[in-house]
Amino acid sequence: MSGKVTVHAIQHVQLAMPAGQEDDARAFYGEVLGLTEVPKPPGLAKRGGAWFERGDVRVHLGVEKDFRPARKAHVGFLVDDITTIIAECRRRGLEIVDDEPLDGFERIYVYDPFGNRLELMQPTG
Repeated sequence: MSGKVTVHAIQHVQLAMPAGQEDDARAFYGEVLGLTEVPKPPGLAKRGGAWFERGDVRVHLGVEKDFRPARKAHVGFLVDDITTIIAECRRRGLEIVDDEPLDGFERIYVYDPFGNRLELMQPTG
């Protein structure tokens, strides 16, 4: 191979989830975060889980047999109405954690229904 190879985009992010909780995934990723569920390819659909997207944002939730949530590792999502998302997460009893301020962003951590940590970030100014 010659030349410099570079990564230029993230095609999708995969998060783990427990088996049989696709409805919880739909409620959070679809209703709270506003992503649209898209069909998984037939060969992958039989494994369970769910795929969501909106524009260039793609989140794949895959069933993990011995599921353990990612409590530290996380995805950072840019959002356009963090206040509404926070209110909806609280209404649904989801765990929310504030963190140190980050210049240029209002941000929080929220844990999805499976305990995976997600960072939600809204640009300020």
